[in-house]
Amino acid sequence: MNPQKNLAIIGSGPSSIYLLKHLLTEARFLKDHLQGISIFEKSGLTGTGMPYSPQTTDRYNMANISSEELPELMVSFADWLRKQDRSILEEIDLADVEIDEHTVYNRLALGRYLNSQYQAIVSELSEIGIPFQEYAGCEIVDLHQEPGSVKVRSAEGEQWEFSKVIIATGHYWTEEDQPEKGYYASPWPISKLIPKDGEFHDFTIGTLGASLSAFDVVSSLAHRHGTFRGDPDQRLVFHPHPGAENFKIVMHSAQGLLPHLQFEQVEPLREIYRHVDRDSLLDLLDENGFLRIETYFDKVCRPALSDAFAKDKMPEMVELLTDPKFGIREFSEKMTDEHDYQNAFEGMRHEMVEAKDSVLNRKPIHWKEVLDDLMYTLNFHAELMPAEDHLLFHSHFMPFLMNVIAAMPLPSGNTLLALYDAGKLELVSGNVTLGEDAEEKDMTAIEVEDDGEKSTVSYRMFVDCSGQKPLELKEYPFPSLVESGAVRKARAPFSKSENAKKIPDEKKEHLFQVEGELFYQTGGIDVDGTYRVIGADGNPNSRIHDIAFPHISGVRPYSYGLQACADTSAILVRAWIDEIKTGSTGIVDPEGLTEIYDEL
Repeated sequence: MNPQKNLAIIGSGPSSIYLLKHLLTEARFLKDHLQGISIFEKSGLTGTGMPYSPQTTDRYNMANISSEELPELMVSFADWLRKQDRSILEEIDLADVEIDEHTVYNRLALGRYLNSQYQAIVSELSEIGIPFQEYAGCEIVDLHQEPGSVKVRSAEGEQWEFSKVIIATGHYWTEEDQPEKGYYASPWPISKLIPKDGEFHDFTIGTLGASLSAFDVVSSLAHRHGTFRGDPDQRLVFHPHPGAENFKIVMHSAQGLLPHLQFEQVEPLREIYRHVDRDSLLDLLDENGFLRIETYFDKVCRPALSDAFAKDKMPEMVELLTDPKFGIREFSEKMTDEHDYQNAFEGMRHEMVEAKDSVLNRKPIHWKEVLDDLMYTLNFHAELMPAEDHLLFHSHFMPFLMNVIAAMPLPSGNTLLALYDAGKLELVSGNVTLGEDAEEKDMTAIEVEDDGEKSTVSYRMFVDCSGQKPLELKEYPFPSLVESGAVRKARAPFSKSENAKKIPDEKKEHLFQVEGELFYQTGGIDVDGTYRVIGADGNPNSRIHDIAFPHISGVRPYSYGLQACADTSAILVRAWIDEIKTGSTGIVDPEGLTEIYDEL
């Protein structure tokens, strides 16, 4: 019989909540193998997560996921809301609102729900007989790999020892704010951007990015600088407050595109094997064991998308997909062009008609849903792709994909259009780099390059809303693991070594050699299919797992959202149980790993 293990989980956000839920599902078995569970949370508030915490977000920030899209916890989001007292609903701005499974609500509401589920899960684990210890306001700054355990050290110098550690720390920004220059490396906490009561930002504010994080900034600031009148589901008009007449926001986006709007789905929950079964997918591997992205597009995506476009009555796309030369590059370019308007806001106004018809009349937009499913499948097999295909996926496909799947809620779209109509919101296309010299010492200068033309702009407030970037190995927040070689940078080999010479110059810094073999650094640290960290010796570590997306996005590039949190943690737990039952050292081959995917 395996000796009992004491488990540490670092972080208590959504990944941890779903991890605990899967541990609870298997608790009758695991209680004989677990001495106890300890949760470490840097924030003083456990069981919420940064994007949904009242310490970081704001009543005007919308989630982009509805109750029907949330993986199962103890009760559904909608049912939980229906059971709340009016006082709670007033706190989260949902009093007198008719609750349903299809509507997207604000992040604070989702955060209160997640916290309630966390508390309920923890309570049940304790009742079953698995001891639980919570360390709130305790930042873990280092892990030490010992011969039979892992030492965990806090910022205060306290130390604990565990037989297994799961890292689930969530968002992590390495850059520091420079408020003296008006520069903010991320929007969070949103409170740092909001003026004091009675004061206004009576000037132009810049954002890097035009995604959902940028809209959080836009919404939070706009509601402090004016009022919206009208129907939030139809047409709004923005009126600035006296003293805020010069308030304005300029969003900088590389392609000058706004995200697609919310759409109705046939199956709100993603599945890893919805459009291809595991055997068929494994049959696509070439003689060297690579899953080529063009092969995946031809054999899996092309037929699924053709069927979806036919349902959406888009015969031109069905016809294009019959052409074998119309591959993944051509597909993303074509669909990007369809969404590329001379004026992005007028384009959003035009697309709002279809989006409202889809959401309000329950008419699915099949191709968007199918595309999401297809990329979700690819995500869980990304380690099978060679370096060339990782480059193709990130450079040509991910920007388009993230625009589609952002799925901006319709009320958020109406808010943006109201600000645009009032002359308070602008979108500028072009690649942005931070400049060195601003017009004044308390300003941030940026350089914008668009179609070969360069310009410099200075802002009294500039907020980087470009999202979470994969961290470098040297930025990994547990330095002893780096120094000891317990973790290594994520990598992908080339299918042909000569292809390394063809990659763009700006990407060549990510090339490195190991024992004569050339690799491309895909971002973050390396983990195996069950999220065990991989050391410099190439071996997975059964004592340390990492499911924090910023750490592992090079291996799992499309693990966005709460559904990915749920499936990622389910894979980890099921693999661990298999280890215990079989006495093995863990799954190492794609066949064994995909059997777990099949079970999901």
